[in-house]
Order: sequence, then structure tokens, then C-alpha cells
Amino acid sequence: MKLYSVNAGHFKLDGGAMFGVVPKSMWNKINPADENNMCSWALRCLLIEDGNRLILVDNGMGDKQDAKFFGHYYLHGADSLDTSLARHGFHRDDITDVFLTHLHFDHCGGAIKKEGDKLIPAFKNATYWSNEKHLNWALHPNDREKASFLKENILPISESGQLKFIDLPSGEQEEKLQQSDFIDGFSVRFVNGHTEKMMLPQLSYKGRTIVYMADLLPSAGHIPIPYVMAYDMFPLTTLKEKKSFLQEAFDNNYILFFEHDPALECCTLAMTEKGIRVKENFLLSSI
Repeated sequence: MKLYSVNAGHFKLDGGAMFGVVPKSMWNKINPADENNMCSWALRCLLIEDGNRLILVDNGMGDKQDAKFFGHYYLHGADSLDTSLARHGFHRDDITDVFLTHLHFDHCGGAIKKEGDKLIPAFKNATYWSNEKHLNWALHPNDREKASFLKENILPISESGQLKFIDLPSGEQEEKLQQSDFIDGFSVRFVNGHTEKMMLPQLSYKGRTIVYMADLLPSAGHIPIPYVMAYDMFPLTTLKEKKSFLQEAFDNNYILFFEHDPALECCTLAMTEKGIRVKENFLLSSI
């Protein structure tokens, strides 16, 4: 197995929404906001080369939306999914599997592209992976979350004929982190605070355990327990999931890989007088 960090660009979101009840006087030191209270965030995907399989975890927001949409989210930077894949010697047609942590637009928008008037899979040779409970949640969104589940992403994915489901675990309590096998060295943790049945890849790599954090911990700045996004559907569930996971990650010296942190790719954890915090930060390629 070989891992690559793939940057699909950067975008902006309101800092208050990203840090929830935490005052701006505190979070602004972590990720300073612009004059419109917007902070820049990464769209950092993970590419896994394993034998004949080339697995892409998430794929950014894509570029098929109109100017009004991008006027809200300010897609910026020199990187794109295609240029980042090419930097590692790959093309989107080489992708065999697209693993979707969840179906919010900034995680799955690149899965579908516009070709004329049609919306088609952007990875023509790939199997797309979600889970049945999350897809159903996305197809019938609540009023609070519907702006994140765009029908131009969800419906073409579900109707593509390329979608398969990861098995959901059974016999586990809902509030606990759950695991299910995907491929050798790749297991899936299911969490429910941010959205129903979000999936976090957990990888055994060069003798270490690496967890792709998706939106359980969108950035290193979200490691303190109270730092929970206003976007989370069930914030008290997120609190429990974070607390449990961070203790496990510290105890077992996991490496955390951040999807949205604008500066940090990976870190390990240390116990401090304030609780669990970043110990060392580094690039994935240095492992």
C-alpha cells in the first residue's frame, strides 16, 4: 500500500459556523478570518495505491456549479484534483474506487461532472462507495442540512450504476465508534454526530495507524473537545465521539490526517494540562 495526499483546492466558510459556540476571539487565533468573517479551508483528499486498486477518498466540490455558488464558497488556489493527481503520475481514469466519507458537497462534488446538459460520473472506471443509511439520509435531507446535500451530486451518484455500499456494523451501540472491513489494511469507522453514518477510513500503513478525519475533526484546530462545528447535526454526539476517539488515538499513537486543515496534513497527539493536543505535525509523504 502507498498513500498520497491530493489537494482539490481551497474554499472558504464562515468561521463562526466552523467553530460553533467558541468565541471568535479564540478561534480567530487558529484560523484568522478575512473581512467577511470567512476562513480558508483545504479540500484534501487521500489516494491509496494498493495492488491493482487506486482508491480516492473524497474528491472536493468539483467545478460544475455556477458563479453564484462559487461566490458563496470562494474556491481558490492553484491546485485542483486533476493537477494533484497528475503530480503523482495519475489520471482520474486510473481511479478504481471512489470512497465517499459522506455526501456533503465539499466531499463528493467532484464525483459528478457536467457534460453538455448531462450530469455523469467524473470517474468513469471507478466503483463509488457509500453506505445505505447515509445515502437514504442524503436523499431525504432535513431542512437544516439540505443545503449541503445537493441533488446534482446525490441523484447522479445514486443512479450511476457504479454505486456500491459498505456493510454497516451490527450489534454495536450507536454512540460508539464502529468498524467494518473494506479491504486489507483499510477499515471503516462509522460516526453520527456530523451527519448520519459518516465513514472514516482507518489504515494500517508502515506499522502505523492513520485515520482520515473527514468532518469529525476537520482541522487540528478542532481537537479541543468543545470546538464543534455549527454544521454538525448532533453536536452532543460529536462531543462523545471526539472524546472517545481522541483518547483511543492518543493511547495508540495514531496519526490523524486532516481533510480541511489549511496548513497541517497530519499530526500525532500529546496529553497536556489542557487535554489532548497536537504533538507533532508533518506531511503524509514523510511517513
